[in-house]
Amino acid sequence: MGHARTLSISLTGLDGTLVEVEADVSQGLPAFSLVGLPDSSTLQARERVRAAAARSGVRLAARRITINMTPAWQPKHGSGFDLAIAMAVVDAQGDLLTHLPGDTVLLGELGLDGRVRPVPGVLPALLAARAHGATRAIVPEENLPEARLVEGMEVDGAGDLTSVLHRFGADVPPAPPRGTLRLTAPERKSSERSRSPQLPDFADVIGQAQARRTAEVAAAGGHHLLLSGPPGAGKTMIASRVPGILPQLDIDDALTVSAIHSLAGRFDARDGLRRTAPFENPHHTATTAAVVGGGGGIALPGAISRAHAGVLFLDEAPEFPARVLEALREPLETGDITLHRARGVTRYPARFQLILAANPCPCGKAWGKGADCTCSPLQRRRYAARLSGPVLDRVDMRVGVGPVDVRRSGPEDAESSALIADRVRAARERQRRRYEGLPWSTNAHLPGPRLRREFAPEASQRRLLDHAVAQGRLTLRGHDRVLRLAWTLADLDGSDRPGEGHIGTALTLREGEPR
Repeated sequence: MGHARTLSISLTGLDGTLVEVEADVSQGLPAFSLVGLPDSSTLQARERVRAAAARSGVRLAARRITINMTPAWQPKHGSGFDLAIAMAVVDAQGDLLTHLPGDTVLLGELGLDGRVRPVPGVLPALLAARAHGATRAIVPEENLPEARLVEGMEVDGAGDLTSVLHRFGADVPPAPPRGTLRLTAPERKSSERSRSPQLPDFADVIGQAQARRTAEVAAAGGHHLLLSGPPGAGKTMIASRVPGILPQLDIDDALTVSAIHSLAGRFDARDGLRRTAPFENPHHTATTAAVVGGGGGIALPGAISRAHAGVLFLDEAPEFPARVLEALREPLETGDITLHRARGVTRYPARFQLILAANPCPCGKAWGKGADCTCSPLQRRRYAARLSGPVLDRVDMRVGVGPVDVRRSGPEDAESSALIADRVRAARERQRRRYEGLPWSTNAHLPGPRLRREFAPEASQRRLLDHAVAQGRLTLRGHDRVLRLAWTLADLDGSDRPGEGHIGTALTLREGEPR
């Protein structure tokens, strides 16, 4: 009987803390105590560990077993500590020939039959472990592809507790044959994954040349966009095709996006890091917690964080609850979201590209002369007011998407996503070279003070813009967003600096054309 320790990781958002799991087995009435601020799922490890150890050939001693999870002041949540707790107890009661190395992190949930089951968030957990100096890790076999994405870590997979016990010299019988139920779903996914899905193509969009061009500008500079028009005009089609013209994520964004999706339990690591821009399209009945993140205890990432470095599309935007839309204000400015809960503060990155789609009125027919519209003027005003001024002020472009004249438009008039993506890629490369060595890489993220100093156009080129501010048509935030748009238009044209034409076009896109 004695004392032993193992290591695990506690995640708060994407930030991880190294947790020392101490086990003490001493004389006294038989008991199994778990301390160190565990939540209910962590506290239930006592029953899982006891049953899994018995099934693996190790019976826990009829002694007083105390588990302390340090730092004890920090809340612990989840079932990923099971493996570390089990190995600490077995080591403390003297059933291992070799102590676990002090630089090895253990992650995994235990089944009652001794299996080591997968847990979410292995990628951010191991990134945090590496930052704290750990060099080795033992994770569930099903999480092994994800764990191997972390460079500089020696990672081993564990299918059951028996294999881990054998690794450190425990005298236990071989594990009994396991069923193959858990392998069925991954094998089916593998066959499905071999047929790589095709992203929607802009060639499918008939007409709407201006809206397609605006989507290209939005993708080239990372700008936010509002598409307004009657039902069936193509707003959703255009928005859903924007991810197909975005360039691949760089390694930093790919790591962050993969870590977020790992934490949300939506990451398949068998194809490596996620390099395509994510696309999130929550329904208008989604709650505030579902969109911005939240939940009981430690807050989980919401749609805006899962859309980091990609696109967040809100279809039928005026139908979203006002609390959801207003909650987007700060993330649109700061690029992250900080969620305060009783058990802690969690921060997630949320630098997404927002695309809104809206009808002109509740019936959707108030377009052009609006002769067929059945809504009263009051209904129209109330519907338009659902998108508040502060939210709209953070949207770079507002474009009308009217009905398509099929007699003048056809599939042959539309460019493919591949052609548009080439121009977007070239514009992004110009921005990358211009901002090389700076903490941003796209025009949409260019800070206002720098924008108005070294990246400001000539005063003679800004007359239209200055006049709009003087008339009160633009706020100072809108002034900066028009300048950022002008830079993107210049990049698409291959110009070194935005001219008066670029600023005028950007101002038109910002203010929207009268219907």
